Amino acid sequence: MNVLDFYQKKEKQEKLSMVTCYDYTNAKILSQTSVDCLLVGDSVAMTMHGYKDTLAATLEMMTFHTAAVSRGAGDKFIVSDLPFLSYRKSLSKNVSAAQALIQAGAHAVKLENVSGNEIFIKHLTESGIPVMGHLGLTPQFINILGGHKVQGKNEESAAKIKEDARALQEAGCFAIVFECIPSLLAKEMTEQLYIPTIGIGAGPYTDGQVLVLQDLLGMTQDLKPKFVKHFSNGQEHMIQGIEAYVNAVQTGGFPKDEHCYRSE
Repeated sequence: MNVLDFYQKKEKQEKLSMVTCYDYTNAKILSQTSVDCLLVGDSVAMTMHGYKDTLAATLEMMTFHTAAVSRGAGDKFIVSDLPFLSYRKSLSKNVSAAQALIQAGAHAVKLENVSGNEIFIKHLTESGIPVMGHLGLTPQFINILGGHKVQGKNEESAAKIKEDARALQEAGCFAIVFECIPSLLAKEMTEQLYIPTIGIGAGPYTDGQVLVLQDLLGMTQDLKPKFVKHFSNGQEHMIQGIEAYVNAVQTGGFPKDEHCYRSE
């Protein structure tokens, strides 16, 4: 999978699949699947570190997890999030942040919103770094948005998303993530843009979908947004496996002879 494949899938109307990944073990597993793209999202701050939002993600955190994923991902295409404020400084520092993620193993970077980022996006793409955009509910802006709320529901908000999507395309983004926007708005933009759209809480009409790996596997039960579907009951399976191990230890069923070493 490479950047050109994103365009080809859109042209052929073949849906793109993307999931988050934050570690080597899951990257190894995902490398054996047909999923198109791995996203080292700044949601790592919440999913793996227990923070309440993505604002806690740092560049050091993102490069650490990106490097771990790249070691296990095989030939999977990896996109890594530029974390909060890492690309809102000087152009030199912004480029250094993107460089750190690419050198850690990402093939592209993702950033939120467009205002103030146009020159940066153009500079990155002209420097050999593919950029994925992100519009709608942009978690790095939750203090401005007033929380995790659906965007684009009224005419003014929808018009802004349309304008921003076209601006991201013009700046050089190879794809855009639409998060938590009305399905018909996502459909309209998917039809108008020549770059692929990837939805999360944006309905079925986008060119692809992305979900947090732990959400789709049912490993997180305490918080389930409307757009999440559990495709497995991972939490229950893990608990059952661990309880089976504990029981085997307590009853002497593990380890057995085949698990033991012998003297020469």
